[in-house]
Amino acid sequence: MKNVLYVGNNLQQSKSNVSSIHVLGSRLEAFGFKLWYTSSKRHKWLRLLDMCWCVLVKRRWVDVVLIDTYSTINFYYALAVSQLCRLLHLPYIPILHGGNLEKRLQRNPKLSRCVFGPAHTLVSPSLFMKDTFESHGYPSVYIPNSIEISKYPFQQPSFESIRLLWVRSFSEIYHPSLAVQILKGLQDLGYDASLTMVGPESDGSFKKVQDLAKEMDVIVTFTGKLSKTDWHQLSKSHNFFINTTHFDNMPVSVIEAMALGLPVVSTRVGGMPYLVSHKKDGWLVPPNDTKAFVETLIYLFEHPEVASSIALEARKKVEGFDWEVVKGQWVGLLK
Repeated sequence: MKNVLYVGNNLQQSKSNVSSIHVLGSRLEAFGFKLWYTSSKRHKWLRLLDMCWCVLVKRRWVDVVLIDTYSTINFYYALAVSQLCRLLHLPYIPILHGGNLEKRLQRNPKLSRCVFGPAHTLVSPSLFMKDTFESHGYPSVYIPNSIEISKYPFQQPSFESIRLLWVRSFSEIYHPSLAVQILKGLQDLGYDASLTMVGPESDGSFKKVQDLAKEMDVIVTFTGKLSKTDWHQLSKSHNFFINTTHFDNMPVSVIEAMALGLPVVSTRVGGMPYLVSHKKDGWLVPPNDTKAFVETLIYLFEHPEVASSIALEARKKVEGFDWEVVKGQWVGLLK
C-alpha cells in the first residue's frame, strides 16, 4: 500500500465537528495505507507553514498528497501546498469539499488553474461538484462521502407533533437563523412544533441565533457539539431534519439523517438536488424561504404516509454510500 500525506484541518477541538481528514484518514489506515497528517496548528499562518514544512520533510517517503480543498480562505492552503508539491514532483490529489468552489473558479481562474490543472486527479464527493469542475475543463473522479451504514439504525418516526432537528456548525453560510424563523412560522399557525439545533460555534452565528429565538419568543434547544453517537440517539425523538444552508456540496449530516430515517427538507442549493431527489427521497425548497419550509413541513406532517415513503427511499439511496461500497474506489485510486 502507498504512503499518503493528508493535508487538511487536523485540529482536535472539543467544540468543532469532526473533519473529513479524521474520517477518511482513519478508514484508509484501517485498510492498510500509511498516513501522515497536517496540520494541527490553530494559528492560520503557523498552520500554513506547518503544512508546507511537513510536505518538505516527508517528500522522500510520501507517494501521494491528499489536499482537502475548500472555497474560503482555506483555498490558499491548497494553493500553497499544491505548488510546493509541483516543485518537488510529488503527485497531489485535491478533494473538492467547498460547496461554493464554483465561485472560486470564476473569480480566480488563474489561481484555480495552478491548483487544479497539474493535479494527479481531482476527487469530487458529489456529482454536482464533478459537473461543476468538468464544465470549467477540469475532469474529476466522483467518490461520494461515505458512512458506515451498520452504525445507523433505521427508525421511522411518529408524527404526533412537528419535531425539527438541525445539525451543522453555527456559520452564516448554513443560515441557522432560518431554522428559528421556520419554528416561529409553524407555531404562529397553531402547530405543536419544537426545534433542536446541534453543532458548535463557528463565526459568531450562535449568539445571533440565540438572540433571534428570544426576540421571536420561541424556545429552541441548543445542545452544542455532540458526538455522532449522541446526536444519532437524539434523532430518535425527532421526525424532520431541516437543512437551511445558502451553499452546499454533499453534507454528511444530511446523508446521516437519511440513513437514520428522518425525512429531509432542504434548500435547493449547490449539490443538494444531486443528493436529494425532490419529493421522492426528500424535499427541496428555495433558499431563504421560510414560507416554503413551513408549507412543506405542514404538508408532510399532515400526510405521514408521504413522509414515511420519503424516509424509506432515502435510506435505500444512502446505502450506496456505505464505506464497504465506496472504499474500493479509494483503493483503486491510491494503489
